[in-house]
Amino acid sequence: MQKTYYDPSDLKKFGKISEWSEDLGEKFFEYYNKVFEEGALSAREKALIALAVSHVVKCPYCIDAYTKDGLQRGITKEEMMEAVHAGAAIESGATLVHAVQMMNKVNKLDL
Repeated sequence: MQKTYYDPSDLKKFGKISEWSEDLGEKFFEYYNKVFEEGALSAREKALIALAVSHVVKCPYCIDAYTKDGLQRGITKEEMMEAVHAGAAIESGATLVHAVQMMNKVNKLDL
């Protein structure tokens, strides 16, 4: 069995974050649960967004949780992959648009 830095069993301990700061933990979970309620976006749509963001922020716990959640909501593997690609495209674009800053700096320095 391959040992990794992230232990998948730690995801089950997420609720314990309130133990060291009960007030803030409770407020976080209240907010978190409210965010994922049905609203202008469906819970299914929010699950796809969460899966894409999970990949962009590179959180293995979130990737595991929202992959499972997505499957339970009937999200197909093709929809999941498309959402991940949408997140990756935004992340890539955000990186590349900063090249304008580099180009501006080069133009200033290249007298």
